[in-house]
Amino acid sequence: MTSNGANADGTVPAKGGKILVLPGDHVGPEVVTEALKILDIIEEETGSKFEREFDLCGGCSLDKHKDSVTEAVLKKSTEVDAVFFGSAGGPEWGHSQPNPESGLLRIRHRMQIFANFRPCKFASKALLAYSPIKPEIVGGVDFMFIRENCGGAYYGKKIEEEDYGCDPWEYSRYEIERVARVAGALAMQSDPPAPVWSVDKANVLANSRVWRRIVKEVFDKEFPQVKLQNQLADSLALLLITKPTSFNGVLVSDNTFGDILSDESGGLTGSLGLLPSASLAGPPGPAEIGGTLGRNSVGGVVGLYEPVHGSAPDISGKGLANPVGQVLSLAMMLRYSFNMHREADIVDKAVETVLDTKADGGMEIRTGDLGGKAGTKEMSEALQSTVRKLLRQ
Repeated sequence: MTSNGANADGTVPAKGGKILVLPGDHVGPEVVTEALKILDIIEEETGSKFEREFDLCGGCSLDKHKDSVTEAVLKKSTEVDAVFFGSAGGPEWGHSQPNPESGLLRIRHRMQIFANFRPCKFASKALLAYSPIKPEIVGGVDFMFIRENCGGAYYGKKIEEEDYGCDPWEYSRYEIERVARVAGALAMQSDPPAPVWSVDKANVLANSRVWRRIVKEVFDKEFPQVKLQNQLADSLALLLITKPTSFNGVLVSDNTFGDILSDESGGLTGSLGLLPSASLAGPPGPAEIGGTLGRNSVGGVVGLYEPVHGSAPDISGKGLANPVGQVLSLAMMLRYSFNMHREADIVDKAVETVLDTKADGGMEIRTGDLGGKAGTKEMSEALQSTVRKLLRQ
């Protein structure tokens, strides 16, 4: 915090706001419940107040309403400062349309949360051993992958015939400019500004050549302090495995490449149970840097926050789910939608402390996906007590 009460990046910390909670299916409600206990503690210790409304999306909505998300829930998603989402889906609902996952896609489109954030870093250095990549290669990796979320080949008019299929891979200037602006605004939150890599296939795709040119125009005009580099998507797929730390900073790509490469980057850290994500409707940080697009009622950015892991029906109801991905998603919500940077940092630090080895001053508590014996409740209680302790320091 600065002397005038603002955060270090110039934003004013919020005192809460409105959240739509969509717990989802199977382990979704289990981990959402535990993450919200940490939000309770933050309210108690800081005096902030979050108005929460709960509703259905996914298989649970299909069971009750015969639709993966209702129009009423879609409307609610546009009237809150943030949506906190669990995980949707399960084998009992199959893949026929609408399937459980389609509800989330419809919410993303209705909210126009066009920039998906997937951080790639270790929540604790003790987890290096769980990466499939050698520690000496992956140690110290720390980048944010930003995927354009509402355009490209995943949207538009589809042609599907018995012997022919076509998905138009289209991008407009507006779509490219706004996601480039998000990447630039995020880079500017570091001192010095973080480097940015724009990912494309400009050597063969016309839409990528347009993407590359417009991204450069945005950075030349609005973020001249940021070092912008171009990276072909296929070579990035190799380099993320062989030299991942060389991309520490910000990576920004279109929908298709981002879908594939952000999953690859997520695999570097070894466990999906640890990975959070955010989908934002505008640039984070102060409006004078990124603009006012997507701002919510408390001066943050409208967003949807969810863990990367799925609904894990095989362990549903057994108290075994790792809540860390959901908890770290809560930290991202505090940071980007509510400008509560100190509290977000404390949640991140609490996760690190709980996971760190005792030799490093940590608690060394691990769920089964990390080779430990702790259940959801034990992990959650350790996180809660640590967050409370850190907030009081």
